[in-house]
Amino acid sequence: MIEVCHLVKRYGKFTAVDDLSFQIPDGCVFGFVGPNGAGKTTTMRIMAGLLRQDGGEILYDGREMTTDSRFLKETVGYMPDFFGVYDNLKVKEYMDFFAGTYAIPYRDRPALIGDLLELVDLTQKEDAYVDSLSRGMKQRLCLARSLIHDPKLLILDEPASGLDPRARVEMKEILKALGDMGKTILISSHILPELAEMCGRIGIIDHGKMVTQGTVAEILHRMTKKRIFRLKVLDQTEQAAKVASEFSLVTDLVEGEKELRFGLDGEAAAQAQLLRAMIEQNVPVTEFREMEGNLEEIFMAVTGGEEEA
Repeated sequence: MIEVCHLVKRYGKFTAVDDLSFQIPDGCVFGFVGPNGAGKTTTMRIMAGLLRQDGGEILYDGREMTTDSRFLKETVGYMPDFFGVYDNLKVKEYMDFFAGTYAIPYRDRPALIGDLLELVDLTQKEDAYVDSLSRGMKQRLCLARSLIHDPKLLILDEPASGLDPRARVEMKEILKALGDMGKTILISSHILPELAEMCGRIGIIDHGKMVTQGTVAEILHRMTKKRIFRLKVLDQTEQAAKVASEFSLVTDLVEGEKELRFGLDGEAAAQAQLLRAMIEQNVPVTEFREMEGNLEEIFMAVTGGEEEA
């Protein structure tokens, strides 16, 4: 369990991180969302040991991380939001260099590097110069480098930033595989729908404060105060709309082609009552389900309409 407790970071009179607290369960992929200047990168750099906080603490299973540099180095793999310049290194030389910084025995490096390049689908590029790689390949290589010492916690700052759609899909598949391997992952991104698909929990940060956190479904329910449903019919759309409009717990009814969308206050009993009413009126229902939460709408609502660049 990672616990960020009352974290504070100031730059002069400006408070970048303001009494920030959140938890990441072991093996969870946690999405960190917020507009530019919200404090995401500052928080991640503190967690990676690159900045010193002005207040608060970060605990890993109850052990303070930021005061023990050796424990921090062994525990955390950090992928920054920029790659850096390595013009004269080949891919396998780049990986070997970082293996050396973690004191990995020379005899163990070839097999380890081979496994990591295979994980990120760069085996065929091991003899290519780093500077010749596409942005997507560089991002995958940077991720492989952050895994060189088999860290328990991965901190990934905008790993899909600037990638084309295909590269984003590839990155998402790799991160899903890492999650399946039991890695605890903190990932920031402005690609909000992808975070919804990828993360078990998310936290929305604004002006250095945690605005809300939880699963996407929990946050959507908390922010909208209602659940959104879609009901599809074989025909008789107007009759279905009439039944729904007369049901006291239905709100914001929208009629489409052979389907309805609406808010529904109440829990499972209310759903059952509405479906029973449809059946009693001989409405041929083909689908009735709760719609998935829209993380982008949540983000816009809780940050006052700001959107990340």
